[in-house]
Amino acid sequence: MPTIYLSTFILATPSTIFDLSRNIDLHQISTKQTEEKVIAGRMSGLIELGESVTWRAKHFGFFQELTSKITAFEKPDSFTDEMVSGAFKSFKHIHKFEPLDNGTTMIDVFSYVSPLGILGKLADYLFLKRYMENLLMNRNSIIKEYAENNNFSL
Repeated sequence: MPTIYLSTFILATPSTIFDLSRNIDLHQISTKQTEEKVIAGRMSGLIELGESVTWRAKHFGFFQELTSKITAFEKPDSFTDEMVSGAFKSFKHIHKFEPLDNGTTMIDVFSYVSPLGILGKLADYLFLKRYMENLLMNRNSIIKEYAENNNFSL
């Protein structure tokens, strides 16, 4: 099971970053390169424990749908979303927010299982893990930009 670990320092409080990280509207802004849009579930604002959202996005030239659900929620320290249905066999994304000096270290632990057995493992090795890591890093840079510029009007 591939796992991506990312750490991003942001000059903002854990509470601010916690809320920006679960903001549906900001998520759509941060994934504009994949044309990601909400099509079901929580449609805007801050997603909460037990809620789900279904996204439609273009990856590798094809539109795909993915539904995830918030399965753990410890404001402002962490939350977890897990895939309910979609292209992966499974995924789990743990979001952690640790205060540090005058800011917060945002930590992502993203674990997934690709479909298609050995072909999925080959895709992981050749391109998929790097692709997912780039998506998460781009999203984190948008969260950082919004947090550090006090841009909360989405």
